[in-house]
Amino acid sequence: MSARNWTLGVAIGAVLATAAPTALAAGPGALPPAAGTLRAPLPGGLGPCVPGDCPSPFPQIGSDGSIKGRDNAVNIFAGGQFRVRGSASEAEGRLVVLGGFDQDKRAGGDSRYNVGIVGAGSLVPPPDGADFLTTGADVAVAAGETLIADRGVVRYAGALTGPGTVTGTTTRDPAAVAPYAGLRDRLTAAAQCYARVDGSPRPATGTAVNSGFETLFTGDNRSPLQVFNVDADLVSGTGGAQGIRFTGIPAGATILVNVLGTGTRTINTFSGTLVDSGSPNLNPYRERLLWNFPDATTVNLTGSGQFQGSFLMGNQASETTVTLPGINGRFFTTGSVTHGSETVGGGGQEFHAYPFTGNLPDCGTPPATGAVAVTKVDEAGATLAGARFELWRETNDRPGLQPTGNTPDTRVSDCTTPANGECSRANLMPGTYYWRETAAPAGYDLPANPVFPLVLTADDATNGRTPRARAVNARTAVPVTGSVSVLKRDEEGERLAGAAFQLWRETNGTPGLQTAGPGADTRIHDCVTPANGVCSREDAELGTYYWRETAAPAGYVLPAENVFPLTLTRENASAGVRYQVDNERDATPDDARVVLRKSDKDTGAALPGARFELWRETNDRPGLQTGGQNPDERLDDVCVTDAEGTCTVELPVGETYYWRETAVPPGYELSPDPVTAFDLDEGDVAEGIVLNVTNSKKEQARGSIRVLKKDAKTKRPLRGAVFEVWKETNNTVGLQTRGINPDQKSGPGCATDRNGVCDFDRLSEGWYYLVETDVPEGYVLPRDRVTGPLKLDATTPGARLVVPLQNERDDHGKGKPGKGGRPE
Repeated sequence: MSARNWTLGVAIGAVLATAAPTALAAGPGALPPAAGTLRAPLPGGLGPCVPGDCPSPFPQIGSDGSIKGRDNAVNIFAGGQFRVRGSASEAEGRLVVLGGFDQDKRAGGDSRYNVGIVGAGSLVPPPDGADFLTTGADVAVAAGETLIADRGVVRYAGALTGPGTVTGTTTRDPAAVAPYAGLRDRLTAAAQCYARVDGSPRPATGTAVNSGFETLFTGDNRSPLQVFNVDADLVSGTGGAQGIRFTGIPAGATILVNVLGTGTRTINTFSGTLVDSGSPNLNPYRERLLWNFPDATTVNLTGSGQFQGSFLMGNQASETTVTLPGINGRFFTTGSVTHGSETVGGGGQEFHAYPFTGNLPDCGTPPATGAVAVTKVDEAGATLAGARFELWRETNDRPGLQPTGNTPDTRVSDCTTPANGECSRANLMPGTYYWRETAAPAGYDLPANPVFPLVLTADDATNGRTPRARAVNARTAVPVTGSVSVLKRDEEGERLAGAAFQLWRETNGTPGLQTAGPGADTRIHDCVTPANGVCSREDAELGTYYWRETAAPAGYVLPAENVFPLTLTRENASAGVRYQVDNERDATPDDARVVLRKSDKDTGAALPGARFELWRETNDRPGLQTGGQNPDERLDDVCVTDAEGTCTVELPVGETYYWRETAVPPGYELSPDPVTAFDLDEGDVAEGIVLNVTNSKKEQARGSIRVLKKDAKTKRPLRGAVFEVWKETNNTVGLQTRGINPDQKSGPGCATDRNGVCDFDRLSEGWYYLVETDVPEGYVLPRDRVTGPLKLDATTPGARLVVPLQNERDDHGKGKPGKGGRPE
């Protein structure tokens, strides 16, 4: 076999820049590669750091916030969906997802998720202004959550669909994942090639022995490519966590671990380093270690270790769940991935950006690529310019094109036909494709079925044949239009101004007007009658319409039946059609007096200075709607409560109203539901009504808690210990973090700095617990990770509690809880 770059025809430039195979480093135990055993990199040049500014060597995991270099390579690739769940925290480096990105974390924890630049990791992010996240579908962020891509770009082909926040630069690009066309198939082929030779497992150079408490991989101490085949889970005898260790690996060798099996495969480990104890280098294999799952449909990566090495999942229907605290290496899956956390224990799970520089089996000549095309013509066969097309590749294994949903097919590119009427795309892998026409040329109609499938075969690609679709457009017929109007009068025939109407078109095939629900008719025009009493739509197409009166002129009442149908036909279009509507004068009794009284929730004291808006129910939907296409009606009455905490208005009866609080008195909290609804009827005219609305005072911050973390033996400060602080709120002895009535987590977690210090500020008076969720590398968690309760009140010196804690070293490399972490 020959050493060469294996790009498989992908043209991704700096994003997937190819890198020449790295020569094996000489050193103790290293042997030169034998003739015919030279290796190749991952498909598309994936793996190595892409300059800019690649550090050598890559630094160990750090959290001091300083950038150590820049890496423009893809660190995480998902051929399906990427989901953020639980309390997962960060994905360092570039993240590419052919499907959608969906962030919906566990309630009550840190609501943020970082991509690109993160707080802890190799601290070698992409360059400023690079694409930190690229998706082929939607980016959805749940309410109250934030996707942080500061100093980078979120490039997406679909839409920003969630109510949450996305920071950084957001760019909609229908061809966002076009540079990655074919990469998913190439990774699948590579995973199979690494695992098998001519259908049989690739010959192993070493053994893997699971003794329960650990799996030991023993190499032959000479081969430049160390191959291990494991057809089992890497778990303890009871299914729990175990250690993972390598020995007999020559310096500079590449390690390929093929984890075989077609069902579920699990790695459950507490290992953060993968070497013999006593090695001077904690992670000598990290950048030349690949964990290959060629067939598994479900992969679980769990435990408590900062796990080392890169991953490749080759099954495009696979689901991978990552709850390990850290993955330190490239992560490439052709399926979907969920980045989450365990249901019990701390969060903060992270992907850390480290390159893969190993040399893997040369899997032969990459498959040929070809082109597909579409020709746009009119009914006479003449070519047409100006038709807009999308090109999609069949990737979800469901018949036909699915451009939306949770698992859409993959959008490859967009094109507008030039004068010759042809759109084409080259450098495509064999497979099924769809040209989808989204806009016809001016003066033409879209075809009834605007999707044109075709198949590019390997034979087509090899012999240069281009499958071509033919899309025919018919000229648009000139529509017949006319006037659809309504005339508003009083009982004496006088024309009336001020009547509010909606014009609806019959579109759902159900007799009568339907204004709500998924099968509603179509609302096309709103109008308030001017002095001549006429509302009209002059360019209406033929069909049935409904004028719907929603508000009568002042002093008049709505008719009992306020919907007025009429039909515009070819015969009456020139004259138009009109409906005459008469209103009767309003005989409603006088207005009712409404008093809103604002007071302190605890003391009942009157609160001046609260600001309210007054709304009237007008859109026939339950509750207040203040925005959208059809909100309720905001009245002119805006009130700020006076010295007695009151607002007083006179309102017509027979209606539903809403007071909406928009600003609170100083020192008070806005209510979670700031809307007060009330109905007025004739019985309220005599005495009026009183509405009592309360506010609670803001909780005032009183002080802080400082953690001082030290080495149990040397007393030196420790950086990188991670804590959460919880406030005692449920009046139950001890800390409860789950259940129907847990205590309250106070803000985000905190990691100790180089001085071993971690501060939790702006805490109110009360009792608190410190929870240690992670330790610096090389140390162990204490058996009891909870410190407290700790009392913070007015008697606390300087309003700050200082809590010294210490950790013991992990002398056995097993990551099990020790006796460290006790207060000094």
